[in-house]
Amino acid sequence: MMRNIRTLMIALALFFGATTMLTAQVKVAHIDVQKLLEEMPERKSIEAQLKKLEQGYTADIQAAIKELQARADKYQKEAAALTEAQLKARETEFLKKSEEIQTMENNIRQSQQTAAQNLQKKQQELVEPLLKKVKSSIEKVAKAKGVQYVLDSSAGSSVIVASGEDLYSSVKKDLGF
Repeated sequence: MMRNIRTLMIALALFFGATTMLTAQVKVAHIDVQKLLEEMPERKSIEAQLKKLEQGYTADIQAAIKELQARADKYQKEAAALTEAQLKARETEFLKKSEEIQTMENNIRQSQQTAAQNLQKKQQELVEPLLKKVKSSIEKVAKAKGVQYVLDSSAGSSVIVASGEDLYSSVKKDLGF
């Protein structure tokens, strides 16, 4: 019985010792990916492209809104100048014009939604290569430093305490800025 207890104690000691050695070899680091992306020189070019695209959409939508307002004002003035009998006589014409205005309003709303979706899609398209570049650089630096796990310490990420090695400056140097 004593011999079994002693064997069990030795086995437990070896197990905990091996476990401690394994956990001591794991290196964890962190990096603020969002901050890195914001500081990349390519980011300014992307923002300029997106701003130009957004301005184009905005100009088109503003022109449509001005046309809508002009038509609505014209129809209101025309209707205000008519007598009750004349309004009754042209009722179907004014209903048709009202429907045109309603259709224009719906088209403008649809254009705004489409523009927002296209902007988001274009942003994703433009940022994707940057993300790949950053990920590749993080992997390269982590491998060179012997780091097995790299956590994203950007605001809103799930990292609560980031007291390990910060790879930010090493990755920034690797990316060349």
